[in-house]
Amino acid sequence: MARLRGAVAVGAIFVGSLSAIWNTYVSYSVIAFGLLGLPVFTGIAIVRQCLYDIDVVINRTLVYGSLTVTLGLVYFGCIVTIQALFRTLTAQERLPQLAVVVSTLAIAALFDLLRRRIQSFIDRRFYRRKYDARKTLEAFSARLRDERDLQALDRELEGVVRETMQPAHVSLWLRPETASKGEQAH
Repeated sequence: MARLRGAVAVGAIFVGSLSAIWNTYVSYSVIAFGLLGLPVFTGIAIVRQCLYDIDVVINRTLVYGSLTVTLGLVYFGCIVTIQALFRTLTAQERLPQLAVVVSTLAIAALFDLLRRRIQSFIDRRFYRRKYDARKTLEAFSARLRDERDLQALDRELEGVVRETMQPAHVSLWLRPETASKGEQAH
């Protein structure tokens, strides 16, 4: 079905280019229909077939779009604030280069912090299962460092796997203990 839609769009473009001989307006209309159909049909295919791991694309778009807007506003605010501060202190009307440098350094310092915070907010808000799984695994990792009992560790690991991955069955296979190198020589 997707191939048929793509063929219709490409065919419309081809027919439109051939019909330019008879009527220019019809030709432009058919080509426009074909060109508009390509992104629409591509979007339908992406949604229906779960192509391109679209969740990752949407997640990154939300994070980096929000980050870009936030950093742009912070940069603009820093420039305006520092310029006003320099005007009052030095009575100069031109934008000092120091204001641009300070604002750029502030943006560079805030980039990673804001990116992590925005990513965390978007994960909590829109990707709750992924966020909960990550928090659960971090907590399990902290408990894993202190646990010495193999049976308790087995139960804990199975519980974490059931909670985060939600499989139909869980089992843990352990390799049998082997003798150490010194014991094998005897």
